Amino acid sequence: MKHEIVIESELEEDFDQALLTKAITAALEAEGVAVPCEVDVLLTDDEGIHEINRDQRGVDKPTDVLSFPMFEYVPGQPPRDEADADPETGLVPLGDMVLSVERARAQAQEYGHSVQRELAYLAVHSALHLLGYDHMDDGPEKARMRAREEAVLDGLGIGR
Repeated sequence: MKHEIVIESELEEDFDQALLTKAITAALEAEGVAVPCEVDVLLTDDEGIHEINRDQRGVDKPTDVLSFPMFEYVPGQPPRDEADADPETGLVPLGDMVLSVERARAQAQEYGHSVQRELAYLAVHSALHLLGYDHMDDGPEKARMRAREEAVLDGLGIGR
């Protein structure tokens, strides 16, 4: 199945877009997404994500990743038919993700792994948000999301 992962960057440097595409695709496959989907990704810096966070969520600070799902899915129950597909493209628009490369660099250094691993983690994390996962509490939903993230990253060979 062919998903459409559209990656745009506000930054002047190049990034491993193939890794991000692979990470997002792996998350969709691991969750059993059975229809072709579209995910739009924006790479930005702390200033760019701060502005989006403030404008879209009313949160006046930068963050590492933002996810804007197009539909409300239940975790573990991804789209399985074309009911939500765009009639022009035949793709289900899952939503948008925004990644702060600046924040990813800082977190990679803090956690002692590569920037590529951190960006892949953030992409998988956001893809799971687009599929209905949440982690706002410290209970079972957060643990379930973390387990899914690690399973996808391990499958890609970029676990911790």
